[in-house]
Amino acid sequence: MTLEKQSLEWLKAALERLEEGFEALPPFDGELAPEEAQRAREILLGIAERLKDNYPYAHPLYAGQMLKPPHPLARAAYQLALWVNPNNHALDGGRASSAMERECVAALGELFGMPQALGHLTSGGTLANLEALWVCGREQPARCIVGSELAHYTHPRISAVLGLEYESIPTDDRGRMDVHALRARLERGGVGGLVATLGTTSIGSIDALDQILPLARRHGVRVHVDAAYGGYFTLASTLSPADRRAFDALPQADSIAIDPHKHGLQPYGCGAVLFRDPLVGRHYRHDSPYTYFSSAQLHLGEITLECSRPGAAAVALRATLEWLPLERGGRMASMLEQCLAAARGLRGILEQAPERWRVLLDPPLDILVYAPRAPTASATTRLSRRIFEEAAREGLHLALTRVEARLAGACWKDLVFDEPSVTCLRSALMKPEHNAWLAPIHERLERAWVRAQGSLDR
Repeated sequence: MTLEKQSLEWLKAALERLEEGFEALPPFDGELAPEEAQRAREILLGIAERLKDNYPYAHPLYAGQMLKPPHPLARAAYQLALWVNPNNHALDGGRASSAMERECVAALGELFGMPQALGHLTSGGTLANLEALWVCGREQPARCIVGSELAHYTHPRISAVLGLEYESIPTDDRGRMDVHALRARLERGGVGGLVATLGTTSIGSIDALDQILPLARRHGVRVHVDAAYGGYFTLASTLSPADRRAFDALPQADSIAIDPHKHGLQPYGCGAVLFRDPLVGRHYRHDSPYTYFSSAQLHLGEITLECSRPGAAAVALRATLEWLPLERGGRMASMLEQCLAAARGLRGILEQAPERWRVLLDPPLDILVYAPRAPTASATTRLSRRIFEEAAREGLHLALTRVEARLAGACWKDLVFDEPSVTCLRSALMKPEHNAWLAPIHERLERAWVRAQGSLDR
């Protein structure tokens, strides 16, 4: 695999342009002495050697976890910003990068139909979700948070950190929050906030937000949407009608979390939280006499729980948004549609060999869960683990996931559950290139199946 290096040329030219902005200052040489430069070079080469101990995340044969390489432009813009190292807490720590962050938040707000949204970038989806639930707890004190059984595992943990009770709502046979179970829970009272997930990280399922919102409004419950994984797919024209309705309901949510460091092609960490009502900013109000003195404008640190935050993340995202605007029918939308096509394409290939493979669900997004055919859950688990290992020897890197019997049994009626769950193979086909690599992926998967089956037969 050849790593992209073209962006190094762009970076050099951009550094020279940046340097022009400081020409009026007295000379200051920031270069290392020759012997120190040589030592630094040796250390960096040693680090490069150690970094070889990684999976090839950027290659299409990496079809496992939710890891997507940043766009070369995003990577170069992030590096460029590091020569200044802005801090997007107070304006005097990052004037240009703070302006870029506001532009990024405005673009994300437009994406979700919230043009007046209050928001900011975060280190990732976990903190974005934490801030949303924190505001929920302030708006609805002494009430519990509910989310589906497949909501991200951080939600119960975040709720515990915030001192909020958390309850799980069962899912239906498509892995979505069961609307009937939700209605029954809301009718019992005591719920202050609800987490709807648009793109569960386990199987990619999409909660029926269009049905959830009216129920929540009837009971005075705030709705937060965890769209950390799936949010960008609102741009895609190839969603199912039911999923399209869920995404079209996003403008009515109270808050949204999204992770540009997933489908937004950003370096880690870059998440974002948006609030439909800007007045929730009152919950962040605080005073710091030594921080917010350089401008009467709003400092980003006045509407975040984090203090120091990398301005480089805003710079990288702003550059990417200029290259790939968030518009339906645009290049970003096309890339997402290719990811959807890859997951659906692999599903179609596997279903042509039903004697070998089972597919859990028609993938709503680009996550596909599948398993080798075996009579029992325990046998399926053993074979899945063997295929996972054999595929890695073929250079094909997959992931594993555990699916509870209730969901798997609804899809696979003939599978005997001698255990409460079954371990399956899981692939996040989140690189557009995956769609053109389905044949090589399938060939390696088949060879892994043959060897795994043979090893278990012995």
